[in-house]
This record gives sequence, C-alpha cells and structure tokens, in this order.
Amino acid sequence: MTSTIGWELYRSFLGVLDEGSLSGAARLLGITQPTVGRHVAALEQALGIVLFTRSQAGLLPTEAAQSLRPYAAAMQSTAAALERAAGGQGGQGGDRVVKGTVRISCSDVMGIEVLPPILAGLHDAHPQLKIELVLTDKLQDLLRREADIAVRMVQPKQEQLVARHVGDIELGLHARRDYLERRGTPRRPEELAGHATIGYDQPSAWLRQAEKALHGLRREVFTLRSDSNVAQLALIRAGAGIGMCQVPLARRDGNLVRLLPKLFALSLPTWVTMHEDLRSSPRCRVAFDALVEGLLAYVGGPRQ
Repeated sequence: MTSTIGWELYRSFLGVLDEGSLSGAARLLGITQPTVGRHVAALEQALGIVLFTRSQAGLLPTEAAQSLRPYAAAMQSTAAALERAAGGQGGQGGDRVVKGTVRISCSDVMGIEVLPPILAGLHDAHPQLKIELVLTDKLQDLLRREADIAVRMVQPKQEQLVARHVGDIELGLHARRDYLERRGTPRRPEELAGHATIGYDQPSAWLRQAEKALHGLRREVFTLRSDSNVAQLALIRAGAGIGMCQVPLARRDGNLVRLLPKLFALSLPTWVTMHEDLRSSPRCRVAFDALVEGLLAYVGGPRQ
C-alpha cells in the first residue's frame, strides 16, 4: 500500500458511492467517465482491495468501501474547509476587507424562516463574503469542519467549540384565525379531539423527552403528520389545523392565533457554535457575531 494516494482518487470514490455509477459520479464532479473509472481502479490497486462490484442496479459498494466512507468524507470536509480558509485570507498591507466563504449549518425552519434577513444584513455589510447555508437537523460535526458555524438546539459538549447561548425559543400551539372561526376555539386540552391537529410522524429524542408537555398530543392523534417543521408550519399557515410552531414566527403573522399558552409551552435552547481555531478568522468572526446579534433580537422580541 502506498502512502501517497492523491485526494482526487478518494474524491472520485465518494462520487461513485453517492451516485452509484461512474457516469453519475462524472456528472457530479465535472470530469469524464473514463477518468472516474481510472481513479477508482487506481485506488483499488493502491489499497489492495475491491471497492465496487457490478450489478444490474449499477456499482454496488463492498463492505470495505462502506468502511472507508467516513474517512473519505472527513477528507472531503477538510479539503472544503481548507479552501474556505484560504479564500478568506485578507489582502496585502492595510486591506481589511472580509472575504471568503463561511459554511453555516442549521435546521430547516431556522434556515428558511429565521436566518435569511440576518444573512442578508451580513452580506450587505461584507459584500465579498460568500455564505453556504446547510439545512439539516443532523448535528454537523464542527470538529471535522463539516461546517464552520452551527446554530444548534442543544448545548455543545466538546471543549474545542466556542458556543454562545442566545436564549430559548418558545414553542406554542397555533392555528389560523379563519380556521378557528370555522371550527371553534378550543379552551381546554380535551377539546382538541374535535379538531384537525398537525404534528410529527416519527418522534425525535427531543420530542420523546417533551412528551409530558404535549398533554396527549402524539403521533396517533395527529390528522396531518410530517417530520419537516417547515411543512408543519406551512400547514398551520394554510389553515389546515392546529399545530406547534415557534412563537416568534407566529408573532410575525397576524393571521395566527396562539392557543392554550399556559398549558402548551415548550422551549428550544438555542446556541451559536464554532470551532475555537476559527476565532481569529475574520470571515467566521463577523458571521458568528451577526448570527448572535440577529438571534438575540429574534428570541428576545416582544412577548404576547
């Protein structure tokens, strides 16, 4: 086995893993199919193992290939982080322009509903800054540089991470005003049984912990189910029924009415986090500060 295997071989390997074919990997990577094939063959020869077997469905990864995936993915994340760091280096002399790329990870609701105006202001202040927004409920690994900054709903435990708690986002039960005019406004939890309710399909660990605060609202009783918080919010806004959403978001919409606030009130602790090694990076510092300032304003808005 050689210790000088080029990154491009692993890049093609990951492309075939993700796409299931040489042609799909070639399209993904912007190179030719024969080049991808040569890369995979060279990697197999260098490692002394078979990575893929052919089938009618395409190229199937072997057990050895699957075991290599996380390491190759870590190399990919590191290479992308290296490019972002290099692109963020300042100019000569007194040039202090903030530039380069910063990669931010957050949930779908945060990325679609909350962060856009914050990021718009950040880009106005720093026009040469490029922003990559990753929408996922998966905790992107900041230690392996899958993202530069993450907005998380759990407190990070790793000592190498810098974290700022911006507050707790309140969740409450809401419905559109005209839905309540048609169906009536529930005054007690048991009256929810006569309404269309909106909620999750598969409970997360957080939802299982919060089950008592939901007062009987669970998968079996929901009329409309989705694990997408954006989809649930869209259903509430469409007047499809009653569901949980972030209270600060509901305040922005005069058509949404909060129901039973003393009974249905959950909190999402919210943190802005990045690796401590990025403290001195101008691109990450300004993005981190903008997120903290914007989210403090969002969380601490006027109460109902």
